Amino acid sequence: MTATKTHDVAVVGELYIDHVLSGFTTWPQPGEEVVTDAYTREVGGGAANTACGLARLGRAVQLVGIVGEADAAWFRQRLAPYALDTGGLRIGDGATGISISVSTREDRSFFTHIGVNRALPALLSDPATMADLTRARHVHFALPLDRAVADALLPVLRDAGCTTSLDVGFQPGWLPDPANHATCRAVDHLLPNEKEAALFCGSDGTEDYLSLARRLALPNPILKLGRRGALGLDGAATLSAAPPPVDAIDTTGAGDAFDAGYIDALLDGAPVLERLRRACICGALSTRVAGALGGIPDRTELWSTYEQSYRS
Repeated sequence: MTATKTHDVAVVGELYIDHVLSGFTTWPQPGEEVVTDAYTREVGGGAANTACGLARLGRAVQLVGIVGEADAAWFRQRLAPYALDTGGLRIGDGATGISISVSTREDRSFFTHIGVNRALPALLSDPATMADLTRARHVHFALPLDRAVADALLPVLRDAGCTTSLDVGFQPGWLPDPANHATCRAVDHLLPNEKEAALFCGSDGTEDYLSLARRLALPNPILKLGRRGALGLDGAATLSAAPPPVDAIDTTGAGDAFDAGYIDALLDGAPVLERLRRACICGALSTRVAGALGGIPDRTELWSTYEQSYRS
């Protein structure tokens, strides 16, 4: 039975305080030090980044996750400009997750403390949380979804008329495990990047990932290719989209912004190629400033860039 919808999207996942250091031209070797003046402290984690991106695009978004009590007020204050519904934030017993992001113009690496995010499976198994999620048109999971949680939760969402997407991030334990193939089939849209897809299929080749996606009958597999754009399957066809050119400063959160653009297009009923293009725009433009949130486009800039990039 379809539930009454109060939000366009509910975004569920791990929440962090990001410490972002950018502007590096090279990676230090062991024992070396490199210095930058570019430092940002920001709300982080794929869930927050994607939720803020969707809100910038005009969607009604609820963010669902767990933070430590000492940081709850700061999180709500920092998220206030995005007009998110933060009623889904819960206070955990312990410290908020912390992530240190170090990036060059080409790539980034992370050092992470999980913190209270470890309690997410219990939160998602709570009937009250399940009921809240059914009130969204679409539910996006930005975490390695526990198999038992997926078995209980995904059928409830489907029965309530919700579509779903999953971006687990770089999870070397979760992605290669065949036990999680059923979860990937059960969600409507799987959104890995190249490194994550390689873990998933055991090979670096994009065709190997797409072949496995076909064999597993994944409903709508997408592959994020960074500055080369993205691929997606549309029936038997493989479609590709290139991003607009940008002067990238920091790639932190670019994949999460891509997810926001993709989900926004999905909610508009856009075909696969348009979804990929709108996602590529959001991912590319998000890299223009340090931190995951400052460069996310609004709907006006999205469509202006779309016209310039794909209809000129």
